Amino acid sequence: MKNKWRNLLMLLAVILLVVLPLLLVNGDFGGADDAAESAITEIDPAYKPWFKPLAELPGETESMLFALQAALGAGVIGYTLGLLRGRQDRQKLND
Repeated sequence: MKNKWRNLLMLLAVILLVVLPLLLVNGDFGGADDAAESAITEIDPAYKPWFKPLAELPGETESMLFALQAALGAGVIGYTLGLLRGRQDRQKLND
């Protein structure tokens, strides 16, 4: 029964961490690229980028690619940690 309450409290904490910022923060959730671009043009209005992007992707596609990159990275990290933990457990059994 103790684990049930702990799991319920952790689920409630996660829900609060997701919902509260959306309710309490009134602002623009702009990206770092936009902030950097505005800072650069504020410092030097005549600045011209060295390179141009090969293609301008829609915002939804950029978000999807970013999420895919994060998921793949988390998968690699999780697999590596699981592999190392399995090796450690196997070594303890053999000793």
